[in-house]
Amino acid sequence: MLTLREKRIRLVAYYFVLPAFAFFLLLNAYPLITVVWDSFQFKNMLNATQTGFAHLANYREVLSNEYFLTALRNTIIWTLLSVTGEYILGLSSAIALNQPIRGRTLFRGIIIIPWVVPIVIAGMTWTWMLAPDYGVINYWLIQLGVIDQPYYWLGEMNTALFTIVFVNIWRSFPFFTISLLAGLQTVSKEVMEAAAIDGAGIRVRFFYIVLPQLKTISLTLIFVHLIWTAINFDFIWIMTQGGPLYSSETLPIQIYRYAMEDYNFGNASALSSMMLGVMMTAFIMYYVVNSRKSKN
Repeated sequence: MLTLREKRIRLVAYYFVLPAFAFFLLLNAYPLITVVWDSFQFKNMLNATQTGFAHLANYREVLSNEYFLTALRNTIIWTLLSVTGEYILGLSSAIALNQPIRGRTLFRGIIIIPWVVPIVIAGMTWTWMLAPDYGVINYWLIQLGVIDQPYYWLGEMNTALFTIVFVNIWRSFPFFTISLLAGLQTVSKEVMEAAAIDGAGIRVRFFYIVLPQLKTISLTLIFVHLIWTAINFDFIWIMTQGGPLYSSETLPIQIYRYAMEDYNFGNASALSSMMLGVMMTAFIMYYVVNSRKSKN
């Protein structure tokens, strides 16, 4: 049984939590519920005569769109390649910056620059640099003998998406770097030295001592960035707007087209709800697996 004092303390705690809870309901829960509700309604600003409950019509229309599978495939490619590249480059740079080299503090400060550059500025700058007429990237590649003539990296169907992936990796890997660097600094130097004395080589120490120590932070980083990258809209829209010929269009770009170009908010809400369902399922699975591991 709780004492009177404990009940008062708990009541005061509820009062402190109440503003944050109300803020969450107003700015997060209510819009999400509204999107899910609208996904079952006819809401087309260009056809105001069609209103009411749509059942699953919006979902069927979204799934039957000729570019849905293309956008889904591009989203998967964009997400997996981006996060994989960010992790590999982030881990490599974190290991390098964890070494006792001269100027290490300066390098640690410089490497964070891509992450703090606003997405709009980074996207526009890279678009200019990749331009076939005046872009410095094509000039450098020609001078190095890699290509014979300027290439339109963002204007060709077979390179547009991969080029944006490269730019996204360049901007996002510093976040992995600083996070993994913090994890590397918690690895016991005594254990590493003992393993080296016992004859363990660099590869053995990395895979059997360092990586296991980074498991938790690595899984968290990867999971969070999978979600962040999958729903990313800015970079692709700034650099290609999903072109050419939908070759770099992802699901968030398709949601934008439904809502802001076709004014079909029912379809936009349906596709948004589908993505929300996938994200929530992934989060629940991640939470359940982590809970079971922590209990074991």
